[in-house]
Amino acid sequence: MQPYAGLFDHPASIIERMVNNVEKVIVGKRETIEKLFIAMLCGGHVLLEDVPGVGKTMLVRAVARTIGCESKRIQCTPDLLPSDVTGVSIYNPKTAEFEFRPGPLFTAVVLADELNRTSPKTQAALLEAMEEKRVTVDGVSHDLPEAFVLLATQNPFDYEGTFCLPEAQLDRFMVKLTLGYPDSVQEKQMLDRLLRKSSLELLKPVILLDEWIQLQNAAQAIHVDDTLMEFIVRISAATREHGELLLGASPRASYALMRAAQARALMEGRSYMIPDDIKELVVPVLAHRLILSSQARMAGRKAEHILANILAGIAVPLLRFASGK
Repeated sequence: MQPYAGLFDHPASIIERMVNNVEKVIVGKRETIEKLFIAMLCGGHVLLEDVPGVGKTMLVRAVARTIGCESKRIQCTPDLLPSDVTGVSIYNPKTAEFEFRPGPLFTAVVLADELNRTSPKTQAALLEAMEEKRVTVDGVSHDLPEAFVLLATQNPFDYEGTFCLPEAQLDRFMVKLTLGYPDSVQEKQMLDRLLRKSSLELLKPVILLDEWIQLQNAAQAIHVDDTLMEFIVRISAATREHGELLLGASPRASYALMRAAQARALMEGRSYMIPDDIKELVVPVLAHRLILSSQARMAGRKAEHILANILAGIAVPLLRFASGK
């Protein structure tokens, strides 16, 4: 029996429709859209880093509309306080008690726009929410929605007025993605769509939130062979032992890579994982978590290059079986 039997007998076709729906707004960035949905299928958080004006915010809004859920936006500024994000307890004179007023984090899809423009103190307020899907205010914990994901955008760290995100926070983002500039044909298509009507306002949901949660459960049920777990562990261990890296992949990163590969298998219409699922996602899942040595940075090395070399040096496992269970 397929792990996703039930409401969605063909989840790959549903996800395909979702990707196509977002492409009505975001032109020519299919690979980025697919990886964004892969992370969200795992309940993972996404960091979108790119220069201003390439459509990061529009992408997040289009995704929220596609899965038919409520979304809220946090515009990160240097004077943003932690309570502006998590919520605050307010004294009610009628009841003579403090009442909790939830902040924008209490939403299924939260857009933190220009995350690295807010202070480290406010950035730290997101750590508990990202890891445990809850926030603690005045000593009382409050659970966030089951489908909560944080989709954050940031400008490159060398832009004026930005704060570097700490390693602990970067490690909580399942993937880091970029959009990049469109080519001339894609940019003309975008202008043509915007000239006629606002594509985003016309975007309709493809599925509802409850159905989206069922898709997430289906991704978690994808079969993972022991040899593939060992493959992931060898990749992570190699980053920890690499001479050009000061900080390698954490155990959380290994788990994120496995979960993301499961979601890719679901997107490809399989009920089991294969090595290509892992290899395709090594860079977006691991690269932002690595810290290069000063010598490597001076030599112009990039985390992506190091990961490519690591992959080239590790034998790809042969599955003992690839059943559809």
